[in-house]
Amino acid sequence: MDRGVVGMGHACHDGPMAPLVPTSHRLERTDAPTLAVHAWGGDGPPTLLCHPTGFHGRVWAPVAERLVDAGRAVWSLDFRGHGDSGEEPDGTYHWERFADDALAVAHHVGIAGDPGLVAAGHSKGGAALLLGEEREPGTYARLWLFEPIVFPNRGTDTRGNPLAEGARRRRRVWASRDEAYEKYGSKPPLSTLHPDALRAYVDHGLRDLPDGTVELKCHPEHEAAVYSMGAMHTLWDRLGNISAPTTIACGEITDTITPQYAAEIASRIPSAALLTMPGLGHFGPMEDPAAVATAILEFADA
Repeated sequence: MDRGVVGMGHACHDGPMAPLVPTSHRLERTDAPTLAVHAWGGDGPPTLLCHPTGFHGRVWAPVAERLVDAGRAVWSLDFRGHGDSGEEPDGTYHWERFADDALAVAHHVGIAGDPGLVAAGHSKGGAALLLGEEREPGTYARLWLFEPIVFPNRGTDTRGNPLAEGARRRRRVWASRDEAYEKYGSKPPLSTLHPDALRAYVDHGLRDLPDGTVELKCHPEHEAAVYSMGAMHTLWDRLGNISAPTTIACGEITDTITPQYAAEIASRIPSAALLTMPGLGHFGPMEDPAAVATAILEFADA
């Protein structure tokens, strides 16, 4: 795919702003689930955006729009089991396979190895980029990662994971997208999201059912499986192999990858720096898209 050939436009949309609408297509693979790929436009240096567990590639809409407006070419993807991508056949959702997904998209759209590429990942998306760069050095020229989930290896015991148990209890079916938007926006944790990011999550994270209701595209059991596997990859011991310039960003008030822990991750990567973002929690890229877009652009130009 030619990075310069992308049709884009603004569409009418209920909400605070008329969002940028990506050109989306499906990347068919014979040995892995089909992936939804979103091209946001732009013909400058490339950016690849990778989403966290339970979300999808279009939640980056308010960040992507700002990056395109600043002159960058932007893509995002739906990881397997999320959004409009296919599900994992064996249901285990090993995180190395999310690395496979990001690498496949980078090669597919022709940006792997581009010296101007900034790969930005949030939470699981950040871990997927680190796993991919460690495996295929030089794929991502620069890494901007918001609270990447990287812990010392905790073995293979997946029992008692509170995030997994919480995911299993998640409400799956709603009367409408508007009902879901109102409920999500009324209480934590999603009440902290910027309205445009929350609207994108709801509009593209739910599918229509024949009876007129809507359901989550990311099945709660699949989300739970992702969380259960999150501490099982062995990247922690290999972070020193990553030579790409890297920013490890975190929220000042996060309860997930705290500034102290983010500093420890950064210390294990030879060319990494820590960025603590004031007032943000773990959902930072969806809480303050303008601040995150600015941070990515400053890192790209450093």
